[in-house]
Amino acid sequence: MMKLPNKMTTEELADFLGVAKQTVNRWIRQQGWPTEPLPGVKGGRARLIHISKEVRSFIMKTPSMRHHQSPYAMAEPAPVYASGNHSLNEIINVLQNMSPDEQKQLATLLAREGICGFMSRLGIEQTVTE
Repeated sequence: MMKLPNKMTTEELADFLGVAKQTVNRWIRQQGWPTEPLPGVKGGRARLIHISKEVRSFIMKTPSMRHHQSPYAMAEPAPVYASGNHSLNEIINVLQNMSPDEQKQLATLLAREGICGFMSRLGIEQTVTE
């Protein structure tokens, strides 16, 4: 599986997200994303977007990412949780080792049934905390 590069052209990011280049250019202006000129392109209008933590965060919140299947993976490291939460670490490990087809099936299940339905299928009762 390929990692999302540290820099992408507006066209590459647009293709990755399934949106128009104009949409990506609007996000660059609105969000103030760091860019640099793309060397060797006449007119100097082509830009490379620095895929920073803020850009990754914005990308992950876009509607197109919810249903996105791509050879790219977000290049953020998996969070490290306290060693006292062993079951959470096991869940994270399982999710990271799922095939793309398994990930798609899980995403479909979660979209269809939500977290409560998912927990019910696992036989985990919902507890109410106030």
